[in-house]
Amino acid sequence: MDNLVAVLIVVGVLVLFAVALTAGLVVRRRGGRPAPPLPPIPPAPPVPPVPPPTEVQAPRAPPTEVAAPPAEVLAPPVRERPEPTAGRLVRLRARLSRSQNVFGKGLLTLLARDHLDEEVWEEIEDSLIGADVGVEATREIVDRLRERTSVLGTRSATELRTLLADELVGALDPTLDRTLRSTRPGGTPAVLLVVGVNGAGKTTTCGKVARVLVADGRSVVLGAADTFRAAAADQLATWAGRVGAEVVRGPEGADPASVAFDAVQRGIEASVDAVLIDTAGRLQNKVGLMDELGKIKRVVSRHGPVDETLLVLDATTGQNGLEQARVFTEVVDVTGVVLTKLDGTAKGGIVIAVQRKLGIPVKLVGLGEGPDDLAPFDPAQFVDALLGTEPLGVDA
Repeated sequence: MDNLVAVLIVVGVLVLFAVALTAGLVVRRRGGRPAPPLPPIPPAPPVPPVPPPTEVQAPRAPPTEVAAPPAEVLAPPVRERPEPTAGRLVRLRARLSRSQNVFGKGLLTLLARDHLDEEVWEEIEDSLIGADVGVEATREIVDRLRERTSVLGTRSATELRTLLADELVGALDPTLDRTLRSTRPGGTPAVLLVVGVNGAGKTTTCGKVARVLVADGRSVVLGAADTFRAAAADQLATWAGRVGAEVVRGPEGADPASVAFDAVQRGIEASVDAVLIDTAGRLQNKVGLMDELGKIKRVVSRHGPVDETLLVLDATTGQNGLEQARVFTEVVDVTGVVLTKLDGTAKGGIVIAVQRKLGIPVKLVGLGEGPDDLAPFDPAQFVDALLGTEPLGVDA
């Protein structure tokens, strides 16, 4: 019993000693030296402060979706209905009011004087020459007026107006064919070539001619052979789009003759009545450019002859336009003249001068900026508009 107690005591002591050694309370090395102290335990990292509880808001209901407005749908462009060509010149009578200062009031007032002496006839000549009628035509008109007033003894306003109108109409040669050759027998389209110098309003006139043809019931294809001016093809396309016509165009700087050829080819494929070809504005003293214009006509003629070559002239250039016209006629055989900006000049006699000098009929005249202000030319209606419905400045 005592031995068992002793064993338990020894065991307990050993256990205590082992515990003390493990805890570092009583640790010894061999040789009796104390063991080095254990490394210090690093301090615990600071605990971040706990933020105060935030107010929890109830979730909001999603915003109500507002339907986006529907995309704007653009209606297709409405094809315009050009104004009928019949009677346009009569309806545009007021546009010729500036020319009436010479032809209406001026000449009729001179003719109505009590005594028509040599001085009066010289004034009449000066008035006609000043209106760009031309020297030769003026002398013929005055000589015939002198003869008729002398023989007939005419003095009433109505008679004087009739005499003057007859002479002016005669100077315009009403026997000339002024119809546009916009159809061709055989089913192939007629080809109309539009030429002229820079600044005459050629591309705009080309678009207006297209409206004239459409107004007369013709189907048209336009050829944008003016490849030197960047905006020419776009401008022509705008005019064509208004009447539903197709435009054949090439890249900027393309060969104009090639574009013209393709335009006629397209006109044949589409079975249209007419192909209208716009060309670049060319100065008459540029021989190379005039040669190129002749090339366009030769290339287009592979499809067939050119039916109409229209020369666009600016009426405000007066007698200077005659030299331009003369050179063009030598290159492309002009068949008709389109006289633009006639409402912007008091010199309406340029119509007489052009025809007398060139022997080429004026077929269309431009009397304003509106799309339908291009009128087929009729000598009698033109003179009537120039002189006015009633004689000006003359007492019956």
